[in-house]
Amino acid sequence: MNKNILVFLGHPAHFHLFKHTIAHLRSNGNRVDIVIKKKDILEDLLDRTDMEYANLLPNGRENGMLGIVKGMLRKDIGIYRHCRRDRPDIMFGTSAEIAHVGRLLGIPSIIFEEDDVAVIRAFAAATYPFADHILSPVSCDNGRWSKKTVFYHGFHKLAYLHPNRFKPDINIVRKYFANDEPYFLLRFANLTAHHDNGIKGFSDSVALQLIKNLEKKGSVYISSERALSPEFEPYALHIDVLDIHHVLAHAQLFIGDSQSMAVEAAMLGTPSIRFSGFSGKIGVLEELEKKYELTYGINPDEPDRLFTTINKLLEMSSLHETFQARRRRMLRDKIDVTAFFQWFIENYPESYRVVNTDKNYQNRFRNFSL
Repeated sequence: MNKNILVFLGHPAHFHLFKHTIAHLRSNGNRVDIVIKKKDILEDLLDRTDMEYANLLPNGRENGMLGIVKGMLRKDIGIYRHCRRDRPDIMFGTSAEIAHVGRLLGIPSIIFEEDDVAVIRAFAAATYPFADHILSPVSCDNGRWSKKTVFYHGFHKLAYLHPNRFKPDINIVRKYFANDEPYFLLRFANLTAHHDNGIKGFSDSVALQLIKNLEKKGSVYISSERALSPEFEPYALHIDVLDIHHVLAHAQLFIGDSQSMAVEAAMLGTPSIRFSGFSGKIGVLEELEKKYELTYGINPDEPDRLFTTINKLLEMSSLHETFQARRRRMLRDKIDVTAFFQWFIENYPESYRVVNTDKNYQNRFRNFSL
């Protein structure tokens, strides 16, 4: 039986996370309503792909804890009104608000999260008690909420970067770069999310030294969530928002203080270094670093280690081939995440009973071709 479904998108990464699942659910005759808040390029992505949506927070939210709380209340009210007007059968996303409204109105809510509870304590406390179920990678530690969690063998970013979903295209890269010389992609995150309090990333001095060193080996481009200082403007990456993953896939190295893009680079087999106070603290990235050697975490208090690690990578004789082999090893262990999401939502709540009683059921979603 077709479902009436509500999905909340709060970040550009969530657009990518759910875009294939939404398209599949709609193609199978389900109604899927999208609600969002203003965040970075999220609206651009939805507009470019002709996906209709309702913006509950068109002016974004203020920074700081008070701004977060005020924004949450406004989203709670917006989702509540939507659900009273057009009651969905199920809600899913990464938002505390769908869990709140779902509990209040008796509508099942599924929360997708890949950060450990220790990293997102405030979000977890505000969300997990009210959610019906949580879907997280097996490397994620959900603490006391593990009993209501479905742990799947994959990563959020595999939902859109699994080879069954995405094929890097060098011709798209050549639209922006005239020749095939090596290039390096840097990412500067905003670090204003609720879980970023006290977390450090790149300082301008370290970033400038990094660029100076990398320019000896190739071109340098910066993708930035925060406003760039004048000295970094010449390096700003200006591309179609839908092409970023093609550019990331063909970069010689990715270096940034963004955890999300570091995981994306790992999914694509692009060597990545995250220069962040989160290093060593996130289960998903620890698995990708310690088990698969696809990324490296360095604390911002260790800039010398950053430059040493970069030099070691660039001295590898078969850097690309080595990391592609590591990627293939990772993919053999993981499932087609989107296929699993689609099945789980479309068949919920029976799907929860199935995966909870048959721990091997996920294996039928384990397939890929390169």
